[in-house]
Amino acid sequence: MDEQELRWIEENVSLAIEQLGPLSDVDFGLNRESVEWVEGFIERQRSRPDFDPERIDGLVGVLGSFLGASVAAATGGRWHRHDDEWGVLLPEGSTAFPFVKVRKQFRDGAESGESIESFYRIAVDFIATGKMREARENTGPGAT
Repeated sequence: MDEQELRWIEENVSLAIEQLGPLSDVDFGLNRESVEWVEGFIERQRSRPDFDPERIDGLVGVLGSFLGASVAAATGGRWHRHDDEWGVLLPEGSTAFPFVKVRKQFRDGAESGESIESFYRIAVDFIATGKMREARENTGPGAT
């Protein structure tokens, strides 16, 4: 089952690049600029009069696959099933859950703090690099 699901994720990533790349104004691929563009795409979809948050499973699958692949490409992470949810296992051991984040942004919007760009930035620039752990160690109990 895992191999089939991983193929589904890879197919979704290809679909996102093929379909969204021509619509964007960036060099669309597994990169920060494309994640930023996709965040705007989600917000544009949310603002449509016919937007139905109950009918977004397909978009969540495609965009979550794209977001996770972008995080994996930037960090050297890999897809990993944790409990019953697919996520990206980062090199330092944490798991990022892109499908959950995409669904939250569709449901609540970036204005509520549910930003896939912020998710990407934190995963890539802070968690995967160990800066988040360093910050915790330097501000936790016993820090001077």
